[in-house]
Amino acid sequence: MGRTLCPAICFTMTDPTAPIGVFDSGVGGLTVARALLHLLPGERLLYFADTAHVPYGPRPPEQIKDFALDISAFLIEQGAKAVIMGCNTSSAVALEPARESHGPLIFGVIQPGAKAALRATRKSRIGVIATQATVSTAAYSSALRGLKPALEVIEQPCPEFVPLVEKGELNSAHTRQVTNGYLEPVLQFGVDTVVLGCTQYPLLRPLIQEIAGPEITLIDPAEETAKEVAAALREAKLVNPGTPDASAHRFFASGDPTSIKTVGARFLGQPIENIESASLWK
Repeated sequence: MGRTLCPAICFTMTDPTAPIGVFDSGVGGLTVARALLHLLPGERLLYFADTAHVPYGPRPPEQIKDFALDISAFLIEQGAKAVIMGCNTSSAVALEPARESHGPLIFGVIQPGAKAALRATRKSRIGVIATQATVSTAAYSSALRGLKPALEVIEQPCPEFVPLVEKGELNSAHTRQVTNGYLEPVLQFGVDTVVLGCTQYPLLRPLIQEIAGPEITLIDPAEETAKEVAAALREAKLVNPGTPDASAHRFFASGDPTSIKTVGARFLGQPIENIESASLWK
């Protein structure tokens, strides 16, 4: 554990053509990558799927923090000019430690999602559906009330969602039953806005919207994070001016790469063929 780099050498990359690192425990972070490529199509990706430890949700926060620091260090060593924690769970427990270790160009997904939810709500009642680990940190409640103390927030853990998404069960009878159960207390709370507090959840968005109803606004933090990263890269003059080149992306998996090749292609919106094995932990 603990592949932390000397802060003095973190993010010294000044080459706009350098890649952007994105990571998650599985395929969910590819929703952030897809949103980023939509805004900045010339960028190259380094995507790390920590499939050896998926899902992060039930794991202790200290262990998740160690994983996030190690993966961030690995991506920087591979030449990343910025790193995105494409995972709400790691963003909740590891964003600030990672910035302290590696520098400021590390981004999480919680603050951008919270800001978007605040803009969207009309009744100041917001629901958050997320992993158990994210909910246990109260990261979204803290972020939202930090922006507006009077907000009423309900956070609902959804432990079955990530395994269902990773298996591609996006609209099965069981998935519908589980989704109904998770949303019932959130909707009874009287929310008008629901944050998809895990980057795997956008693949369930059509089902969630159907069950929640058209009057509920769903917030995808992946899209909001991509906007924040794009703005930061423009300010730092680090936007890649090149043309899109899908073959320039690199994909790493710490364990079984199967879900990256199958479900991951759906998340990214393009085929994923070559996945490199990257075991950071012996």
